[in-house]
Amino acid sequence: CFAGVMFISVLWFAAGYSLTFSGDGAYIGNLDKLFLAGMNLDSVNPLASNLPESLFATYQMTFAVITCALIAGSVADRMRFSAFILFMIGWLFLVYVPSAHWVWGGGFLSTMGVMDFAGGIVVHLNAGIAGLVAAYVLGSRRGYGTENLAPYDLTMAAVGTGLLWVGWFGFNGGSALSASPRASMAILATHLAACSGAIAWMMMEWWSRRKPSMLGIVSGAIAGLGTITPASGFVLPWHGVVIGLTAGVLCFWACTWLKERLKYDDSLDVFGIHGVGGILGTVLTGVFAVGAFTVTKELPAGQQGLIEGNAGQVVTQIVGVGIALVWCAVMTWVILKVVDALVGLRVSLDHERMGLDITQHGESVHT
Repeated sequence: CFAGVMFISVLWFAAGYSLTFSGDGAYIGNLDKLFLAGMNLDSVNPLASNLPESLFATYQMTFAVITCALIAGSVADRMRFSAFILFMIGWLFLVYVPSAHWVWGGGFLSTMGVMDFAGGIVVHLNAGIAGLVAAYVLGSRRGYGTENLAPYDLTMAAVGTGLLWVGWFGFNGGSALSASPRASMAILATHLAACSGAIAWMMMEWWSRRKPSMLGIVSGAIAGLGTITPASGFVLPWHGVVIGLTAGVLCFWACTWLKERLKYDDSLDVFGIHGVGGILGTVLTGVFAVGAFTVTKELPAGQQGLIEGNAGQVVTQIVGVGIALVWCAVMTWVILKVVDALVGLRVSLDHERMGLDITQHGESVHT
């Protein structure tokens, strides 16, 4: 994840920002902002004319970083570090940048009317689908299904969830691109969805396994957070509760029953939580979007979802999901195969048995 911060940040500065947020191409931006050319104290991007362009570029950079880093959770404990770095570089430019331009940079999905407030398609669907494809291409961890592969330290998982939960307010509220009523409504819907997702997951686990767990509660919270993301700036607080409850149930199902049936080893359930949550939330945006909330530069005034009488928005959302899903799946597979041919994707069985901390980095948590 630190490698993701380092490499993706520099690559975003070099070309990612320009290809995503400059130009009016339907499929990709241009190179007018290569190495942030022309950026000064007074410059603004037309897509965020009320902000300094340096702030807008930095904010959008954080989305690119977290999306690439999320995929690491699917391939933990078995992918070469060098392979993951090469994969992130290719994936940034071939998957993240195009889809972010399509949805947020004035590309064809935004002109089609696809609504994604803070990353249901761009972040969560993309990371989840890429994680699923990578899990299949790499294969399962040694001992998966026969050995106890529970988290090393649940305290770290709980602390990490707390950091994510608060940070999510910045992603979702910040996507209003202003300190405004819309930002505060997005934050409220986000918090309620996280709480509802945690409750639903806990109850599902309590019912099916007779014991509610800390890991289940934090998983449900993150499922709620990921699922509300595309809808957060378009819906009312009670919609956040409904979306969160739905996320807790369906993401729990995806991480248990569906995962067993599809027979893949996604170490941190990136697909089951982020991928399924991103797809679900993007579709539910077309159900719950309130017309008065959707007055933006990309969307016509008065656009609304199914419950306000516009069933066509659900269809638009599904089409957007399908296009992004297919592109991400195909390009992820291609990138993985190229990286495998260059350096090899997976560590040896002996290295996996010894642990990647030692074999890839020469260090461990406990010295």
